[in-house]
Amino acid sequence: MNGVINIFKNTGMTSFDVVRIIKKAAGTGKVGHTGTLDPEASGVLPICIGKGTKIIDYIMNSDKVYEVEFKLGIKTTTYDLEGDIIEEKDPSNIGNEDILKAIYSFEKEYSQVPPMYSALKQNGVRLYELARKGIEVEREGRLISIHKIEDVRINNPYISMKVTCSKGTYIRSLCYDIGEALNVGATMTKLKRSKTSKFTEDESINIEDINSENIKDYIISIEDALDSYEKLIVLSRFSKLLINGVKVFDKRLTKENIEVGKLYRVYDDSGIFIGLGKSDHQGFKIEKLLIN
Repeated sequence: MNGVINIFKNTGMTSFDVVRIIKKAAGTGKVGHTGTLDPEASGVLPICIGKGTKIIDYIMNSDKVYEVEFKLGIKTTTYDLEGDIIEEKDPSNIGNEDILKAIYSFEKEYSQVPPMYSALKQNGVRLYELARKGIEVEREGRLISIHKIEDVRINNPYISMKVTCSKGTYIRSLCYDIGEALNVGATMTKLKRSKTSKFTEDESINIEDINSENIKDYIISIEDALDSYEKLIVLSRFSKLLINGVKVFDKRLTKENIEVGKLYRVYDDSGIFIGLGKSDHQGFKIEKLLIN
């Protein structure tokens, strides 16, 4: 069994709970998820099985869409309702115009500081392990991009919105940062991931509905799971070189125009899927070999 299942994770379970359920249903230990969702978050969590685990990074590297609700006037240790309250302020005097201005000021690329309660490592130790011991350390900001914020609804102190963002974005931190910009603090109250890469909520299967009898019905092939990457057809006479990891300099490799640095789904002209590859100024090479 090889491929990807577009799972919808419910609140109250970890991403590893989902992996455990899929391992049992698929009858294999070779299973991995494509980006942690916190226990109190719900949403799309593509699960890779068998040879599908080879493309985990390529799904994780894609943009995400989240639907989030947060509350102004409250700060917690975790930036969500799971943590202890450390500060409260009255946000009732803040007008909607100021709230919108603060929200949209983050519709950009910026250096985001991750929360202490996160799985990121510092000096080999996960931040949440330090946080649980009451240790707070300085965290370096990471460059992320908030591509789009839309569907903003304000019912002060509660605000909801849809966010399209890059890999590595902490929505909890975005909520916190908006609260800081308004000088009243903010804490995330609800979170749902509605899309990652090509995988959408509408086309997902709830984890509670998966079992050993129907799991095969929901497997998406590795090839189809990567169809957000543009297709590139190369001449068959170059296939062996590419499969053997050789960088091809010959301009006759393909009849198509190749954009330098862009990752492509690569096929030979007989329709065989080879893998993912890209070009630099010296030639074209397969980055991830996926041929059966």
